[in-house]
Order: sequence, then C-alpha cells, then structure tokens
Amino acid sequence: MRNFALKMKEAAVAVIPITALVLILNFSLGGMPTLNLASFLVGAVLLIVGMALYTLGSSVFMEPAGEHIGAKVTATGKVWFILLVALVVGVVVTVAEPDLTVLATQIGSIPNIVLIASVGAGVGVFMVIAVLRVLLKVRLNALLIALYAVVFVMAAFVAEGYVPLAFDSGGVTTGPITVPFILALGVGISGAVGGSRSQEDSFGMVGICSVGPIIAVLILGLVYRTDAQAEVTRLGVFADFGDVMMTYLKALPTYLEEVGIALAPIFAVFLIFQFTMLKLPVKSLLRMMIGAVYTYIGLTLFLTGVNVGFMQAGTYIGGALAGVSRWLVIPIGALIGSLIVLAEPAVHVLNRQVEQITGGAVSRKNMLAVLVISMAVAVALSMIRVATGISIWWIIVPVYAAALALSFFVPKIFTAIAFDSGGVASGPMTATFLLPFAMGATAELGGSIINDAFGTVAFVAMTPLVAVQIMGLVYKVKKTAAARVAAEKYRALLAHEGEIIELDGEDAA
Repeated sequence: MRNFALKMKEAAVAVIPITALVLILNFSLGGMPTLNLASFLVGAVLLIVGMALYTLGSSVFMEPAGEHIGAKVTATGKVWFILLVALVVGVVVTVAEPDLTVLATQIGSIPNIVLIASVGAGVGVFMVIAVLRVLLKVRLNALLIALYAVVFVMAAFVAEGYVPLAFDSGGVTTGPITVPFILALGVGISGAVGGSRSQEDSFGMVGICSVGPIIAVLILGLVYRTDAQAEVTRLGVFADFGDVMMTYLKALPTYLEEVGIALAPIFAVFLIFQFTMLKLPVKSLLRMMIGAVYTYIGLTLFLTGVNVGFMQAGTYIGGALAGVSRWLVIPIGALIGSLIVLAEPAVHVLNRQVEQITGGAVSRKNMLAVLVISMAVAVALSMIRVATGISIWWIIVPVYAAALALSFFVPKIFTAIAFDSGGVASGPMTATFLLPFAMGATAELGGSIINDAFGTVAFVAMTPLVAVQIMGLVYKVKKTAAARVAAEKYRALLAHEGEIIELDGEDAA
C-alpha cells in the first residue's frame, strides 16, 4: 500500500503539469465543448491511477521476469536456444505493444494486421541481432552505423510518405510492454555473459530493436507502391456527462481485451520458463503474479484514458493553435513535449535501471532532465515541419549523423543508453497526444498529414540519441579533469614527502 501511494504521487506529478497546460490552452483558445473537456479530465484521472499501477507492476513482474529468463537462457550456453528465445520474445512483446496498435489505426493505406505483423517480425529479427552483438562482443556504434546505412539507402527508394511512417514505427514499438522486458532481458544476458563490458552490454538492445520496425515498414513501402495515407481523429459528440462516462465504460472492455491479449503471451512464456528452468520459490512467484495483475489493470486504465480522453484533445488543441498562428505551434509544442515525457511510464523504468546499472553515476534526475530537454527540441523540430512543410530528410540525416559521430567520443555505455532512451521516450503519450496534435495542426494549415505530421514520434525517438551522448561527453570531460587534478595533488604530495625525507637525512648527518 505504501509503494502504491508513492507511485500515485509520482504519477500525479507526471500527469498534472500536461493536464494543466491543456486546460490553460483550451480556455485561451476559446475552448472545447464542456463535455469534451470533461472527457479529457476523466482521462487524466485514469492516466494517474493507471501509471501508478503499471510502474508498480512492472518493477515487480516485468523486470524480474526479463532478467531471470535472460540469465537462465544464456547460462545454457546453447546459442541456437538463446537466439530462438530472443526471436520469440521480440515478436511477442512487439505484437503486444499498444502504441503500435494506436499507430496502425491511424494509417489508411496498409491493413492493420499487415503493419503489426511486419513490425513484430522486424523487432524479433533485430532482437536476435542484439543478442548476437552481446555474445560476439561487437561494438555497438559499429553495428548501428551499418544498420542505419542500410536504413537510409532503403529510404531513398520508397514513396516519401513511408519515410516518416517507418521512423515513427521504430519509436512506437518500444513502449510500456517492450521496454521493461527487453531492458531486463539485456541486463540478464549481459550479466550471464560477464566480462569487462557487461555494464555497457546491459543497454543497447532497445536501440537495436528500434531499427527493425524501420526496415520492416520500408520493405512494406517497396511492396505497397502507393503512398501512405492517414486520417485525423475528430472531437466526439456527447449528449451529457452520463454519455461521457458511458463512452469510457464501453471502451474499457475493449482495452481489457487488448491488454489481456497483449500480456497473455508474455505471461505464458514466463510460466513455461518457471516450470522448466527458473523454478522460483513460491513466495517470489506469488509476488510476481500480483505484479502481473497490477501491470494488467494499470496498462488498461492508462490506455483507456489516453485513447478516449487525450487523443481527441490533442487534435483539437493542435488545430486551434495553428488557426491562431502557424508559428505558435512551435513554442507551445515544445512546452507540451517537455511535459509529456514526464508522463511516459517506460521513461521511469529506464531511468531507474540506468541509475542501478551505473551505480548512481548517471542519476534518475539527470536522465530525466536530459530527456525533458531533448523532448522539447524534438517537438519543436516536428512543429517546424508542420509550419513549413520541409522534408523530413533535412532533419533526420544531420541528427543521426551527429549521433553516430558522437559515439566515437563518449564512453560506450552512454551510446548504449542514448539509443535505448530514444526508443523509450516515444511511448503511448507521444502516439496518442503529440501525433494527433501535429495532425490537427497540419489539417488546419492544409498540409499533408502523412508527410508533415508523421515523423513526430521519430523526432522524439531521435533527439535523445544526441542529448544523452552530450551528457556522456560532459561526464567524460569532468572525469578527465578530476583525474588530472588528483594526479597533480598526488605529485605535489610525493614532492613534499621527498623534501621531508631529505631534511630528515640532513638532521641525521
């Protein structure tokens, strides 16, 4: 109960700022109908409760399950088995990812099942590549350079609309289900492999897995020769507040089913391992089962609140701002982005693991500050595209080039954390509020939804690659400076001791 109260406090601190900002913007711009505003507020309450339960459940079930499975599988020493498990886990957790379903429903040119299946296969294959990297001790930056070279070459041959869609897919697949499991799996595998690079290898899996969906969607772009299409979500019409609540009640079974279907394969995989390899004590198993229930209920409430209450509000606010001024969406979008990252459940999971793995060298507070800044920059860049219609190529190429170049100058663990952070920052709030916000603004300005609005998630996933590595560069410089000062003090001490010894020798004489 005490832990839940703490999580509720953390969730409230995360969600209330963005809720307050939306309310201020709403009243400043003339305002949504009262009942739509009420729907948004109900969604905010569900977000707080859902996030609290989810983060509590994730720390009790998802993370320990991933670590236990990763360690046991690696301990077998059977490479084929390790890779098979990686493939299955990659596909299972991705298909289960609610963010991907949200994105798929907004695309009109590709059947939902085709997009979801393709992206799931992409993550599964790249999960195998990520595990092979750890087992074969391949440098992360070398692998990422090779993979993104393939991405940009492929992107040059598909219809323009598939490029932002592909990069958005890479962002949404690493959400509240995939992140805890993949991160924990990485920790388990790297810990079992051991060696001097185990800390570095604990991260990087999410970053590598994010490339799989990009390539998968680009392949779809080569198959579906027509350009991608998308539709804008509009405000719902309510008769009274009872109708608002009825909308939530009608939606709740849908998300109970979706989350249940999403988590069931993960739960099944865990139970198979429990009875065959893990054999955890009953007390530990019972605790994890309770955590699984928390995860299920929390994620259901979170997604219900986000999809029913926040998506429509995002579209409305984006359109209303653009109606006032196309340039106003840039600073306001940046502010919204900086607040939304606080409400992403997977961000808090990553920050906690980073602090634990680095022994406090990279604190949760510093990680969050860097992600807040990078999120603001990401959304500002996205809104510049919405306002001007410039091609996504003018932004993604230099930013990715900078990120890959920095990987040669910062401690390797910061590169791994950076590419994981990129995937983590783009969660349910990004797909269901920021993307509709961009779509609403684009529709109001008469731009191309698929070319101008899509790419928002991609930018959110992209800017932390640079920001976290800059933090790593600062850390390296400070560490080097501290080492230099310590060395000078040591040399001075030695010189001083030499003088004392010399004086003692003179006295003896």
